[in-house]
Parts: sequence; structure tokens; C-alpha cells
Amino acid sequence: MRPVRFIETLDGKSLAWSRTGQAAAPSLVKAAAWLSHLEFDTESPVWSHYVAFLESHFDYIRYDERGCGLSDRDPGRLDVDAWTDDLERVVEAAKPAEPFVLFAMSQGTAAAVSYAVRHPERVSRLIILGGYARGIHHRDNPKAAALYDAVTEIFRAGFDEENAAFREVFTKRFLPEGTPEQITWFNELCRRTTTAETGARLLTARADMDVSGMLADVSVPTLILHADGDAVAPVDEGRFLARHIPDAEFCVLPSKNHILQPDEPAWQIACAEILRFAKGGDSGADLPDLTPKEREILALICQAKPNKQIARELDMSEKTVRNHATHIFAKLGVSTRQEAIVKMAGRGGA
Repeated sequence: MRPVRFIETLDGKSLAWSRTGQAAAPSLVKAAAWLSHLEFDTESPVWSHYVAFLESHFDYIRYDERGCGLSDRDPGRLDVDAWTDDLERVVEAAKPAEPFVLFAMSQGTAAAVSYAVRHPERVSRLIILGGYARGIHHRDNPKAAALYDAVTEIFRAGFDEENAAFREVFTKRFLPEGTPEQITWFNELCRRTTTAETGARLLTARADMDVSGMLADVSVPTLILHADGDAVAPVDEGRFLARHIPDAEFCVLPSKNHILQPDEPAWQIACAEILRFAKGGDSGADLPDLTPKEREILALICQAKPNKQIARELDMSEKTVRNHATHIFAKLGVSTRQEAIVKMAGRGGA
């Protein structure tokens, strides 16, 4: 059993946090994200590989967000300032070696971006996986917003039902390629970690959040990893982050899952990229002079996507993709797509 500690937030709520891993390794703090449970996550086939990977390479600090897991089920305030204040309180209590790696997933991106802007001297690297800066109510997509609001109401109305069908409407957006076992575990996580009303409030708060105005002020090195088929946070939201955070690296992952699973190649690529970047790896060392756009195209080439599909996904002409590919191959010292894929497979991704 991993030890769990508790602290009080600025508005009097209780937050549960934990520290595990390698004491002599660099510290990595994970900004809290939707649906976590410090004890249950270590047993779950949905989350346990994240815990095992991060604590095997880092002094790993994580916490359950307000309203979830072992933290106070009455969340009180639910906004970016509250989430950032909570992250600050955990850092103050844990006292990680500074500067530390700040890791965020999903809506945890908002607190991580806000914290990195408040305290750039404390953060060595910012790593974002499947994240977004704008909630669905700020993306100028009325149809998607209406669908999200409908799912929120289904969550509120059907969360406590014995029949898991209502929860699965929610669950399968996170794990569209999940196994029956993973879906069952995630359904159980929903039930264990929050309540119907609090869960619906959390979903609404995520839809309303917007830290896009802070992105240009992020001054720490940033890596953004994003699944190309993510239904919870569309890959365009990852590109939005990469375009607006100065000098951010962007890596597209071949998956439909919002929560990457251990049996998919995307998880292996993500792990390799996290370790490279957290250790101060510079893409320039083995990807000489590649621009962010060239890295994005190279990642899609490594997924065996044809130029026509790449052009459609990146909203550019096939001729432009071909020109970029020619430059990429020259910089890598290869002549063909196959040679580029083989070279990048040995490295762990683009």
C-alpha cells in the first residue's frame, strides 16, 4: 500500500496526495486530472501502468483533485484558479527537488499551464498528454458542445444506476478501443471516485475553462503528446497548444484512446518521448534542424499515413507535404519513407 497524505486547500477542502518512486531521481509532479483515486489507480488496468512507469523513473508526486478519490467529495470552488492553488499547496507540502518536471493530462493542462506561468523558476519541463487549453464551450463548435452537455446530464441522471449502461456512455469516449475488462474497471472507477452531482459539476467546469490567453506566457520547455483519434480532446486542441506555447514540441500518437493503454504502440512512443524530454533531450540532437511542423509531419509518416491523408489532417496541399518530406529525409540522411520509419523506430517516435 502506497502511503497517502492529506493537506488543506486555501478554501478549507481536504486534498489527498502521495509520493512514490525513486528518491534520487528527478521529481515529477502530476497535475490532477479527471477521475483518479490514489489507491484504486494502482490496481486498475486502466491507470496502473501510468503509476508504474512514472514511479520507476521519477520521484513521483500525484494527488486526487477536489471532488474525487480520497480528496474532499464536496469540491467547493471549481475553476482554474482553485485548481492552480491546489497544485501549489501540493508542491509546498511535498517539497520536490526544484526545478521539477510538471506533467499534465486532459484538463489538468489548465492548472499546469497556470502554474508554469506563475512559477517558471520551479518548473524544468512541462509535459502535456492529451491536453487542452479550451473547454468545449470555448471552441466555436455548437454541435460538439451540445453533445458534451447531453453526456453531462446523462452522467448526472444515470451515474448511480446499478446498470452500467449510463456510465458507459461516458467511459467509452475515454477508451473507445478498451477491452471489456478495462471498460468494467473504468466504470467502477467512476463509481468509486466521485458522486453524480459532483461529477456533473466537474464536467461543466471543464467545459467552461479557458487558459488560451496564458499560453504565450509559458516560458519553460514544453512537450505536447496527443492521440490522433482522441474523442475527449481532439488532436486539433493539441495542435492549438503547440501553436501558442512558444517553441513547444508536438508529437502525434497513433491511438483513439484518451487514456493510452499498455498494449498499444502509442503508449511505448509516449513513454520514450517523456523520458527523452524529461532528461533534457533535445530533438535537435538526433533530428537536426527539424521544425515543429516537420516533426508533426514526420510523426504522421511514421504512422504510415499517405501524403494525401497528411495533407487533409494538417490542412495543407499534397505538394506542400511532399516538399516538407523531401526536406525531412535530407535532414535525417535517408531517401525513402521506409528508411525514415526504420530510423525513427529505433529512436522511439518523432
